Amino acid sequence: MVVLFAGRANATRTQLAEAIARHLAPAGWEFLSAGGHASHVRPAVREVLNEQGIDAHGLRAKRFYALDLDEVQQVVTLCDRQVCPELPDAVRHHHWPLPDPSSAPAEERLEAFRACRDELLRRIPTLFLG
Repeated sequence: MVVLFAGRANATRTQLAEAIARHLAPAGWEFLSAGGHASHVRPAVREVLNEQGIDAHGLRAKRFYALDLDEVQQVVTLCDRQVCPELPDAVRHHHWPLPDPSSAPAEERLEAFRACRDELLRRIPTLFLG
């Protein structure tokens, strides 16, 4: 099963989701993440993943054109519908419009990253249920 976590910039939510899903997944699952305007992986992503012992090695921002989207069987969009990229049809599509933690006020930002991580830790296992 190939699952794509899709967003606008592939810098925060989608990167968290990709790493968490790989950490939790049963054998035979593959995870990708990409964005329409890929930029860079925010340092706080690695920080909050490391707090939970989740490997952040190899995370990098990618654009959709760099992936083989024909292999994708599930898509999970993590952005507001107004700014989510249009993607080819997949077997399943989930929309989890999580707030972008990088837009939180500076003094609340790290906690916003943790909240996003924790919500993804709660939601991602539902992908494995069938």
